[in-house]
Amino acid sequence: MTTLPAFEEIVRDHHAMIRRIVASYEARSAAVEDLVQDVYMALWRALPKFRGESSVRTFVARIATNRAITHVARATRLPAAVELTDQVAAPDDNPELRAIALDRSARLASAVRALPLAYRQAAMLALEGLTPREIADVLGISANAVAIRMSRAKERLRAQMGEQL
Repeated sequence: MTTLPAFEEIVRDHHAMIRRIVASYEARSAAVEDLVQDVYMALWRALPKFRGESSVRTFVARIATNRAITHVARATRLPAAVELTDQVAAPDDNPELRAIALDRSARLASAVRALPLAYRQAAMLALEGLTPREIADVLGISANAVAIRMSRAKERLRAQMGEQL
């Protein structure tokens, strides 16, 4: 049995991954923040049940993925909303390069969100750096099934974004 780090340490170490997983399911920034908080609550409730059968990272990714799936299922029953955004000046020395990188990142996130759920899950977890075995643990499928989903997800992403991947 593995010693579980403190909740605050888990949040600090895995916040970026949680946010990216959530953002792959939700495009609206305000909803992303709400969903991240929902993941933290689910993580807080699930921590006492952690048995150490996987890494903490895999445990956190599974909770984030499951909460995001639940969010999407709930959101499909709600009417569409339009988000208002504020334009903020770029803090970088080269705003053009930052804008290009943000645009590419936004197009990739949009393309990943457009994938069928099975491919989206595998792609997002792979983008987080999880190994096929870890992805298999998170999704409850075999590593071979992960490899097939990843291959098909890459094909679809290449078709959507061109050969820029």
